Amino acid sequence: MPDQRTDRSSPPQPNPIGDLITELRDAAGWSQSRLAKELSTVSGKAYTRQDVSRWECGKRKPRACTLRYLAAALQVPVQMLESPLRRRTFVTDLAATAIAPIVASDLIASGFAAALRNEAPDVDEWRSKLAAYGHDYMSMGAADIQRRLAGELVLLQRQADRPELWGIASKLMTLFAKTFPGSDGVKAVSWYRMAAEAADRSGDIDTRVWVRGRAVIALGYEGAALPMADRLAREALQIDDRPSLGRLNAIMGAAHVAALRGDKRTALALATEGRRIHDSAGSYEQDSDYAVPYWRQQVFLSLLLARLGEEHQAIEAQEAAAAELPETLPRFATHLELHRGLMMARSGDKAGGARYARAAMDQLPPEKHSLTLRMLLSEIEATPAI
Repeated sequence: MPDQRTDRSSPPQPNPIGDLITELRDAAGWSQSRLAKELSTVSGKAYTRQDVSRWECGKRKPRACTLRYLAAALQVPVQMLESPLRRRTFVTDLAATAIAPIVASDLIASGFAAALRNEAPDVDEWRSKLAAYGHDYMSMGAADIQRRLAGELVLLQRQADRPELWGIASKLMTLFAKTFPGSDGVKAVSWYRMAAEAADRSGDIDTRVWVRGRAVIALGYEGAALPMADRLAREALQIDDRPSLGRLNAIMGAAHVAALRGDKRTALALATEGRRIHDSAGSYEQDSDYAVPYWRQQVFLSLLLARLGEEHQAIEAQEAAAAELPETLPRFATHLELHRGLMMARSGDKAGGARYARAAMDQLPPEKHSLTLRMLLSEIEATPAI
């Protein structure tokens, strides 16, 4: 047998690795049987659905060799299965999941150079960097910001020795997760999970809610890893019930999840709740990923209503967003155009909707294309009429 049974007389104990295996498997869109088949392929051993079920339920604990097979099958570094926040392996995880070896070598070298110089972390400097990335994310391409964030995280992981720095790290990790396509759910989910745990280490309630909420709206908007979106939404809403940007993101993300599952009633109810929260906690800042101004809330609603087939309300949201959208953020104007393409496809003109969406993408410089836009285009091309 691949693994030994636990004592049958003892009740199952809490087993975080089981939850992580479940999340990564769901992110990959695999059943327990599919994961067992992949494990058997990479290991040359016979694994069954029951093996996977026992790990996920906490009735068995995977051996060290099994963790390596799981990492290979799920395409994540083994360190993430051993401990999501092991700082000594964080650099290795980063190199393995994000960047080419030569680039990773340069980043790791810069991290060690900083450590050898005994550079003390400057919290104010990191806060300034965090604010800058919030603005840069709104206009930069995914590849460029991923490279830059990778370098910052290499340095920060060696300095995160106090709650304030864990909070900063958690927000940068959330942005880093968003540079992976939602279709590559395993990698994105791994980073969202680490970001949530880093936020917990910060001890700051607003940060804990925001990191989870931002992940939920990202996954819901992209239509990816919906079980993980469900879990993070529940956690965000349980941590604090006060109106906040984090709670707003969680609610709107959950609305998109409901829409994608065909639960129109729940999606519309959550959208109404999102409007109420935005009235209380909306942002005046216009061009930061950490903000949800009026125009951005309307972008969230535009896609949601287009997915639900609520054409009249969707057009109202699109017009409201376009009226206040900063000219410096053309990518979001393209989002609105793709929403219109989705509406055309949903109304029965699938070919016309796809053409309209592709033409809108062509108008945006390729370096401005985001992974989310590409996924939305794929959704339009695959959407059935209602």
